[in-house]
Formats: sequence, C-alpha cells, structure tokens
Amino acid sequence: MNLDNLEVLSPAGSFESLRSAVDYGADAVYLGGQSFGMRAGPENFTYDSLKAAVGLAHSKGVNVYLTCNTLPRNNEIPYFRQFMEEANDCSVDAVIVADLGLLSLVKEYCPDMEVHMSTQTGIVNYVTARELYNMGVKRVVVARELSLEEIAEIRAKTPADLDIEAFVHGAMCVSFSGRCLLSQYLVNRDANRGECAQPCRWSYSLMEETRKGEYYPIAEDTDGTYILNAKDLCMIDHLAKVAEAGVTSFKIEGRAKSSYYVSVITNAYRMAVDVLKQGAELPGWVREEVFKVSHRPYCTGFFFGHPKDCQYYPNSGYIREYDVAAVVDECKGGRIYCTQRNKFCKGDEVEILVPGKKFGTLKVSELLNGNEEPIESANHAMMKLIISCEKEYPPNSIIRIKK
Repeated sequence: MNLDNLEVLSPAGSFESLRSAVDYGADAVYLGGQSFGMRAGPENFTYDSLKAAVGLAHSKGVNVYLTCNTLPRNNEIPYFRQFMEEANDCSVDAVIVADLGLLSLVKEYCPDMEVHMSTQTGIVNYVTARELYNMGVKRVVVARELSLEEIAEIRAKTPADLDIEAFVHGAMCVSFSGRCLLSQYLVNRDANRGECAQPCRWSYSLMEETRKGEYYPIAEDTDGTYILNAKDLCMIDHLAKVAEAGVTSFKIEGRAKSSYYVSVITNAYRMAVDVLKQGAELPGWVREEVFKVSHRPYCTGFFFGHPKDCQYYPNSGYIREYDVAAVVDECKGGRIYCTQRNKFCKGDEVEILVPGKKFGTLKVSELLNGNEEPIESANHAMMKLIISCEKEYPPNSIIRIKK
C-alpha cells in the first residue's frame, strides 16, 4: 500500500470556502461553475472568480477539479463547448463528469483535459471502471453503495494508473449515488441538475385512501417519521482500511456547507492522513474535531457491508454544539485583531482553530471594539474586535465557542 499519493479532496462552494480548504490542508478542491454542476444552491464560480480561484489554489500547490456532473438535457448541450473552453482557459486540473455524452465532448473540445467520472455515473464494478479508463478517464469516483471489498476488487482488476476516489465524510443521499426523482416530483426541482430540495429530510406519515385526514405515523413518533433521512458519513477512524482497498482520493462532501465546516473537516482529515502516513495512532482530539461542526449522527455508510443503522428516523435536524465567534485578521503586540461572526462576551472561554495543529484555548479577559474601547460583548455582525492574547495565531484562524 503506497500512502505517498493519498489526497484530501475538499469542497469549495464559494471563494471563502476555497480559501478555507487551501489554508487548512486540502491537496485538491472540487467546485462548480455557473452551469452543469450538481449544486445550484452555493455561490459557485463565474469565469473571473474561477480564474482567481485556480490561481490561488495553484499558488499553494492545490489542484482544482471543476464539476460538470449534471445530466444535461438537449437544450443545454450547445452551451457545453463554451463551458469547457472557459474551464481550459482557467487552467483547471480536471473536470468531473457523470454523462457519457459530456465525456465524449470533453475529449473533443479539450483533448488534454483530465477527466474524473462522477459518483453519479454509478460505478459499481471493475468492467465499467476499466471501460471508462479505455475511453480516456483518469479517475473514477466509485458509487457510495460499495463495500471496501468491492472497491478492492475494482482496484485489483483495473489499470494501476486509474485513480480511485471515494467519499469518506459528509451527507448521504437515500437514492442510489444521488440519482433521485423525489425533489422533481414534489417541488419541480431536478436533483439531477443540481436543484435538490432535499425532500428526503422531510417528515412523512401514511394516510389510508378511504380515511381522508387520518394520518398514521410510520414509526412510533406521533409527529410522523423521517423515514428517508440518512445519517452523515464519517470514516476518519477507518482511513487505513479505505487506503488498503485502493482509494487514493478521500473526498469530503459539502459544497453547500459553510467555510467553517470546510476548515474544520479539512483540517481533521489532513491531520488524520498525515498520522496515517507516519504509522501513528489517531489522537483523540483530532477525532473529536468532526463533532465540532453541524452534523447529523454519524455512520460508516456501505463500506463495511449493508448499512443497517444508516437511516435516522427521529428528525432531520443537525447536531450543532459550537458557533464561530470570530475570525483572526492578524496578531501583534499581544493582541488578536479579529472580525466577529457570532455573539460572545468578555469572560467566555473560546477555542482557536489553526491549520495542522491542536486547537488553542483562551479566556477572553479583555475585549475591545475597533476603536480600542472596552466592551462587555461582541454583538454586532462583522464588527472589528481586539482580544488580549499572549500567543500569536495565523490569519484566518477560527475562534469558536461552545454553545
């Protein structure tokens, strides 16, 4: 097992999230343009912002993969040439494709562009992976429904220079590899074109046809049940086994998530991969980091066989125990100069997250506003603040507080 080429692949739904991924140790990021991407909700990237994003990432040695992984209709195909020409001009390192037709067009329009085949393709066997390789694909993102044994067999029966990527963390879809019609049926938002309304997170009850208005909960909860709601995936304790199966790119879900989420989870998996390469044991505090973002209860998905406990019926809410209090702008003269994100007060105990290290702790003994006037609480969004602190922390370190 070669651990040298393991990749931490982080989501970037906005420029702020991209900076977070780069700062906190991602080897590569994946992001979307204004079309052809499976996340219509995030900011995504215009031509100019994509060019700037690639420039920033490449200056730090980070690769950029551009998503064009929707299932486009006939009327969208004529626009794909311009999309690819702009991607090529921005120097993205690869495009992520789900559709065989788009794969053929990528090869026609940009023959030197590296292509990764998306999890939406539904790659579940070595024959498909091998045929995609023969069609010019450099990497396959295997279906989330595969076990480690199945991934290992794909690895064993495909060319060694075909990369294998797999999701190791984040939200999971109840439908096969994200191919879902529920959202389009219920609210006319096509999940296969990046517009999912997540109806799998809604509460459902049964009603017998002849008894109008009489609802029967599917579970014991009298408010109904979240029968389609999945837990979140978390494999931070099992990365060695994922690597042994032949996965070289550890993908973090979350292009619709906050930059704080991207910072924390990227940092945790970066440190976990580094520990794995050193042959050391994962420190408990690194494992605990994944619980310091908004998340649903965690599970291991299909990696160890049938996911007997991956559905979560009580509710669709997140567990959220920490808030971002502020972001560090600079440190000098025994002070932290920062920008507020959520309310906190003088006397509070806070944690300061820094890239690649264990978080620091600090009691806010002195709190000043931007005019250096003493205040008791920081209660205005984006206000400039000054906190006394003997240690120095790099810019963009995150000050967080337990709720």
